[in-house]
Amino acid sequence: MTGSTSDLAPVAYAINHRERSDSCAIEVMFDFWHNRDTTFKTLLAQTECPMSKIIGYARTSTVEQLAGLEAQRRDLAAARCEKVFEEQVSSVAPRVQLEALLDYVRDDDVVVVTKLDRLARSVRDLVAIVDRIKAKGASLRILAMNLDTAGPTGTLMLNVLGSVAQFEREMMLERQREGIAKAKGEGKYKGRKPTARAKADDVRRLRAEGLTAEQVADRLGISIRSVFRVKSEDTQAA
Repeated sequence: MTGSTSDLAPVAYAINHRERSDSCAIEVMFDFWHNRDTTFKTLLAQTECPMSKIIGYARTSTVEQLAGLEAQRRDLAAARCEKVFEEQVSSVAPRVQLEALLDYVRDDDVVVVTKLDRLARSVRDLVAIVDRIKAKGASLRILAMNLDTAGPTGTLMLNVLGSVAQFEREMMLERQREGIAKAKGEGKYKGRKPTARAKADDVRRLRAEGLTAEQVADRLGISIRSVFRVKSEDTQAA
């Protein structure tokens, strides 16, 4: 019995609406293959998307950097990313969405980031991430560098540029430490002004108005921990 175009509709729907359940989609296709006298080419012609995907990752260090996140979203959309994982955390903090992305990618997928520093905190971190992407059969593309690890040249260039970026950052930190030491020696260094303590009066006022610690932190742009620290200091002073 020859399968008609209408017979293929349920299979095409299963592929087009899958949520990365590739194995399930493949089982459906092969079951149809063995029970219908049709061709796989006809089946694929019914589908709206290829099996591989272009997947984006966007990150900013703080929740205040909304403009930076929006810029990354625009660039990733222009790169035709079908799905974007994004988060607003420091590179040294646990990156839940990055882990989710690395678990999500499949064979022939392309992971896209706008800049190298949005993805990795060091050369070692970069190599580890790239290895995990390659282990899934996927590749990494960095838009700002016009670099793709699909080939050996791209991987080599990525390692070289990553090493240079880390070297520049370490030199910058070394100059910063030297500048601070010099300023301290001359009695000019006062350190960073503690933002949360400078807003202690505002914290007390908003708490007195009945706002929760979360609402106060969001209103003043400080952490919840800072709100509780002000409360703790007031309790000890009393």
